[in-house]
Amino acid sequence: MAKEEKKKNSKAQEETVEATETETKAEEATEEKEPTAEEKLTEELKKEKEKYMRLAAEYDNYRKRTQQEKLGIYDDATAKAVEQLLPMADALQMALQNAKDAPQEFLKGLELIQNQFKTSMDKLKVEAFGEIGDEFDPNIHNAIAKIESDEVGENQISMIYQKGFKIGDKIIRHAMVQVANCD
Repeated sequence: MAKEEKKKNSKAQEETVEATETETKAEEATEEKEPTAEEKLTEELKKEKEKYMRLAAEYDNYRKRTQQEKLGIYDDATAKAVEQLLPMADALQMALQNAKDAPQEFLKGLELIQNQFKTSMDKLKVEAFGEIGDEFDPNIHNAIAKIESDEVGENQISMIYQKGFKIGDKIIRHAMVQVANCD
């Protein structure tokens, strides 16, 4: 009988151990299904870091791309300006070749070059400014001399040494002028 009781006790212990193991496995499965708050936050942080890294990479690529575009625009603008100057260089070369043989033709060639220059500036939307009689404006004129004169009004331009040039409101070169009757 003692043996039978031992067998019953042993079976009871085995059943208890099995039940405990089953409960433990069930708890582990439950724990695996529901991550802790810390694990949730860690996972969320990881996702946000990945998003941030992608955004930083996209911004860096955007910055590099726009820098390349700016360089391309500058090169295109320079090429456009040089393209407008080339016919004048050709005309100057021809005028210089003919200068000794035909002085009158040389002068006509210079006039042609000046007209080509004006046409090129118009195509580039470059405007010349600074005329005798204009009122002196220190924002667009450089006064390099002044005179007293009864023939010209006060603070007016009496002589142009170099014309000024602008594109829209942007001054490319200030006009070099002589100003009359200024204080």
